[in-house]
Amino acid sequence: MKAQELRQKTVQELKEAQLALYREQFNLHMQKATGQLSKPDQIRKVRRDIARINTIISEKG
Repeated sequence: MKAQELRQKTVQELKEAQLALYREQFNLHMQKATGQLSKPDQIRKVRRDIARINTIISEKG
């Protein structure tokens, strides 16, 4: 996700995307724990997307 795309969304849309990313992060951690995670770099990407969304939500106030 690019910051430019995220800035065009409303705060409500950002919070929904954030919730979806938290769920995806949880699922990725469960896959890692059971040894089923095929792309370990995916956890880092999701974590950074969450941080990006948090930053934009705080910018919008």
